[in-house]
Amino acid sequence: MIPTPEHNERIAKMTFASVYPHYVTKVEKKNRTKEELHEVITWLTGFDEVTIQKLIDEKVTFETFFQKVTLNPNADLITGVICGYRIEEIENELTKQVRYLDKLVDELAKGKKMEKILRS
Repeated sequence: MIPTPEHNERIAKMTFASVYPHYVTKVEKKNRTKEELHEVITWLTGFDEVTIQKLIDEKVTFETFFQKVTLNPNADLITGVICGYRIEEIENELTKQVRYLDKLVDELAKGKKMEKILRS
């Protein structure tokens, strides 16, 4: 499936704060921790705990969130299907970055070892 321009726009305007609680719920339901979630977010984005909380409090959109990111150089090693989309086929850079984050959260929730999730 290839994301439509409308899909890309919807993702860009979605706030990180609106999705973050779902990430927490998803990982905690599978006996993973919020700290592990933050480790994954930090690996991908370079954001520390304080910055993550600040971005949540400011209710930034994913567009703004990823404009502030220094993406991990190994992020392109994140491949596979998430939400029906093959990550490596997504052309819109922002949508791809959001799907990177979704995929990492999904792998954490599925019980993958942290070394594999962090591509180390």
